[in-house]
Amino acid sequence: MTASDNQRGTEDVEQPLIAHLIELRARLLRSLICLLAAFILLAFFSNELYNIIAIPLLASLPKNSNMIATEVASPFLVPFKLTAYVSLFVCMPYLLYQAWAFVAPGLYKNEKRLVFPLLASSVILFYLGMAFAYFAVFPLLLGFFTSVAPSGVVVMTDISHYLSFVLKMFFAFGLVFEVPVATVLLISSGIVDIGTMTKKRPYIIVGAFTLGMLLTPPDVLSQILLAVPIWALFELGLFFSRYFLKKPAEEMIGGDSGE
Repeated sequence: MTASDNQRGTEDVEQPLIAHLIELRARLLRSLICLLAAFILLAFFSNELYNIIAIPLLASLPKNSNMIATEVASPFLVPFKLTAYVSLFVCMPYLLYQAWAFVAPGLYKNEKRLVFPLLASSVILFYLGMAFAYFAVFPLLLGFFTSVAPSGVVVMTDISHYLSFVLKMFFAFGLVFEVPVATVLLISSGIVDIGTMTKKRPYIIVGAFTLGMLLTPPDVLSQILLAVPIWALFELGLFFSRYFLKKPAEEMIGGDSGE
């Protein structure tokens, strides 16, 4: 092999790398434009967005109680902070699509078939987790917290602290609702098999109720409201693992026999 051949081979390696970097830059730029566009559009409704988030708390507060702002700039900055997070949530499907489009050429056919449904289901489940927290968990939690306030104490929550609480709960329940995706990934990666996961069901149930005890008020109903969905989502993950992971294995067997 001559020196010119070595140089040509080096250039062939460098060109695909540069092409990948250019594509990555383009997709990051598109993602950033999407985020900025969503933020600019939603910024006009920042106060309305915060009012929607505050509905569960305002419904739980005693009469003559309101939310307060303990910092001078909070009435202006807090709604815009919420708008930034809402923009991220709204653009999440597009952002994940850009990530998928970037890595898809390097995936095998059976991996492409599995990854795209996982990405789509991850977004949907995350949204469902946030909706579950807002409509089911927040009324219970906030109602409990405001009802146990000592006599003579007026509950007046700071808008910044409330937003931090809401965002933490949204992320927590959004991640909890990713249990089916985590189950499918654990099984598809070969870390565990379906039989092992099925045998671990009693531990999953105990863990679900333990998590429900930690994240909800200390009453049985609240724990059940969180534990039962986690258990159901685990069973859903097992079901989809049997359905999606069975086909590639069967196709691989069929392909081997054809050869």
